[in-house]
Amino acid sequence: MSHIPPLDPNVAARKGFRESEERLKRFWTAVDVAQGEGGWSVTLDGRTPKTPAGAKLTLPTGAAARLVADEWAVQGEFLDPATMPATRLASTAIDRVSQARDPVADEIAAFAGSDLLCYLADHPTALALEQAREWTPWRDWAALELGVHLEPAEGIIHRAQDPGAIARMRELALRLDDFGLAGVAMATPLLGSAVLALAVQRGVLGGQAAFELSRLDEAFQERQWGVDAEAAERTAARRAEAALLERWFRALEA
Repeated sequence: MSHIPPLDPNVAARKGFRESEERLKRFWTAVDVAQGEGGWSVTLDGRTPKTPAGAKLTLPTGAAARLVADEWAVQGEFLDPATMPATRLASTAIDRVSQARDPVADEIAAFAGSDLLCYLADHPTALALEQAREWTPWRDWAALELGVHLEPAEGIIHRAQDPGAIARMRELALRLDDFGLAGVAMATPLLGSAVLALAVQRGVLGGQAAFELSRLDEAFQERQWGVDAEAAERTAARRAEAALLERWFRALEA
């Protein structure tokens, strides 16, 4: 989403995140979490690292702080930001989402206006039937549990949704704290669906299960034509993101 772009992979941390063209060596020995004012902080040899904007890396629960701390603990001789998705997500929540809650909620709600679950294939029939079978229960769930009523369509032609459904999705997004909102903002474009993102956030659907639902068309094509190595690598990376998001949401509840 435009308001919360991912951190540049060249942004790393040395007593906090700091831009550098050089690889940064691990500068700490012990990693822990500590409860203090405002929540739970990651500690590196007793000191709290900072986000790119200079804020303390403090999270709302001990489990969330531990999820981030574990990424710091497993770093080798050199820091590798690409292996620290929870750290990046926490920094995004603290630095960016906290300053742009309304625009972020607007973008999540906009996804509901063209939610993946509403666009069934008009052909081939086998794919359309699979999408109807797998996606209809989640549109029904959104209507019953979220109060978001979305109408399906066949093909790729846009179908406008009830403005009330879009407004309701925005309202639900704004009810989340900055860390939950950051997670949903990441999950929504990953899955192509605000409904699936909220299902994972609420714990009624696992991250990887949601990801598989989001790629029924892709999986159907793979069964027909096979999978090349590059595509498989991309899919594995996206699946790992979905799994991380599930852990993120559960840690925020702990």
